[in-house]
Amino acid sequence: MRLPFKKILAPTDFSEPSYHALDMAVELAEHFNAELHLLHVVPPLHVVPVPVNVEIPLYEAEMREAAERSMEELMEQRIPKSLTVFASVVWGDPADEIIAYQKEKGIDLIVIATHGRSGWKRFVFGSVTEKVVRMPTCPVLTINAPEEE
Repeated sequence: MRLPFKKILAPTDFSEPSYHALDMAVELAEHFNAELHLLHVVPPLHVVPVPVNVEIPLYEAEMREAAERSMEELMEQRIPKSLTVFASVVWGDPADEIIAYQKEKGIDLIVIATHGRSGWKRFVFGSVTEKVVRMPTCPVLTINAPEEE
C-alpha cells in the first residue's frame, strides 16, 4: 500500500449507495490531492431483462448513451471543479471491468459501495463488491450503504 494515494477509483452504478461511496472518494481525493477516476460498467444483456423484440445493437447504444449522460450529470452535480477527474463508461461484467481498470490505470485505492444485499438476492445477483475486494492489487475501501428509513 502506498500513501499518499495518487489515483482513486470510484465505481458507480448511479445508485444512492454508490453516491455515498463517491462522496468519500471525493473527500479522499481532495485530502491526498489525488486523481479521481469514475467508472460505470454497463452490464451485458444476459444480466439485464430485455424484451424479445428489441434490436440488440440499438438497445446497447441507447444504454451506453444513457450511462454517458448520467456520468456527465454526476460530474456536474457531485464533483468539485478543483479535482482532476477521469470518467469512463465501459461494457462488461462489472467486477471484471473494475479490476481491469484498476490494473490498467495503476489505481492506488478503490472506494466502492456495498449494497447490503443478503440471502437469496446476493446469491442471485452476486456481489460486485465482494469480487472486487478479493481480486485487485490495491486496497479497497468499502462504504456501507446508508440504512433505509
